[in-house]
Amino acid sequence: MPAYERGLKRRAVVAAGVLAVTSLLGTTAPKAAAHEAAGAGRPHGQLPAPTGPYAVGTTTRHLVDDKRRDPWQPERGPREVMVSFWYPAERGHGGRTAPHMDERAAAHFGSATGAGSLNYGVPAGKADWAATRTHARVDAPVARGSGSYPVVLYSAGLGDPRTWNTGLVEDLASRGYVVVTVDHTYDSSEVALPGGRLAKSVLPELAQKPGTDIGAVLRKAMKARVDDTRFVLDTLGDAKRRTSLPPGLANTMDLRRVGMAGHSAGGFTALQTMHDDRRIRAAVNMDGTLEFPGPGGSGSELSTVARDGLDRPFLLMGTESPDSGDHHRQPSWAALWENSTGWRDDVTLRGSRHGSYTDASALLPSLAAQGAVPPEAVRERLGTVRPERAVAATRTHVAAFFDRFLRSRA
Repeated sequence: MPAYERGLKRRAVVAAGVLAVTSLLGTTAPKAAAHEAAGAGRPHGQLPAPTGPYAVGTTTRHLVDDKRRDPWQPERGPREVMVSFWYPAERGHGGRTAPHMDERAAAHFGSATGAGSLNYGVPAGKADWAATRTHARVDAPVARGSGSYPVVLYSAGLGDPRTWNTGLVEDLASRGYVVVTVDHTYDSSEVALPGGRLAKSVLPELAQKPGTDIGAVLRKAMKARVDDTRFVLDTLGDAKRRTSLPPGLANTMDLRRVGMAGHSAGGFTALQTMHDDRRIRAAVNMDGTLEFPGPGGSGSELSTVARDGLDRPFLLMGTESPDSGDHHRQPSWAALWENSTGWRDDVTLRGSRHGSYTDASALLPSLAAQGAVPPEAVRERLGTVRPERAVAATRTHVAAFFDRFLRSRA
């Protein structure tokens, strides 16, 4: 069973027994050893090519929120957030192809204490996560002559890095969107920060402490995620900060047309941020519950977005995991549905599981074919849906939704 199950509530409870060991690698291993642990020369996966008409560029930025101390590590000072931009780029730009993961993050992700093995069943050292490449060129110039692009924010599930849906993110960028992926520091299992630092999740230690109120921890996590997202939106609107972006990017982001998507806890984050911030015009929730554990871990309490509903468009994407499905099967989704006045839709991917809406659909079958991951681990995380169908369905539904509500295209 993966370390993080579907949705915020179940994922954090299970994390108590799994991520507690993630605090070792990255602080004790030197860089050379970490690279070796990542499995250089061993099997690695390949991300599916984007389907849109544009080439893709990418760039990464380190943002510091001077108005907010880190909620998990206040003694470390202001909140630090890593973001990556993915955008339509000029074709023919040389540049280097961006890796799927930073080398330090990949080493931790693929270790015995990382999310690659604990969440997705890939034995430690069997896969070279650092070798997987994207289709994007680092700091490539923005595509010229096409006007402005809508902006989509992306938030990954609890414990997954911001890179863990690059296949979807690249595809959106190739279709004419600027996508900003956000890492929630000390929530994600690892975040590579400047100066060789690797920030690891604090949730396992909190979950193991006697008397910890899991509901309170998860509320804190969601508030941090929403605050991170709103800070990123503030930053995008700051003319001084935008000048550091690749040529043309700042001027092509249309901040009047902003959407958000996320998987699991990231889907919760997308809808909760839209509830709290009217700059988000439309949002997609891929298999994320919208409730918290009740006092003492008994029962559950609806989030404010589920209780209040939304007056703007949203899309719910469920799976055939036992605790998922459409809004008729999930109390928090049912409450959101009934309390909302805006456009809404609800789809379920047949034969899918919780990981089907992530890069796992593209990478795990390839690794299994190379003998790096047991076939049963793939079935447990992806179900019986064909991987290429899961990838195509996710891309098509998410793009069609944003095309309709950020571009007014039928």
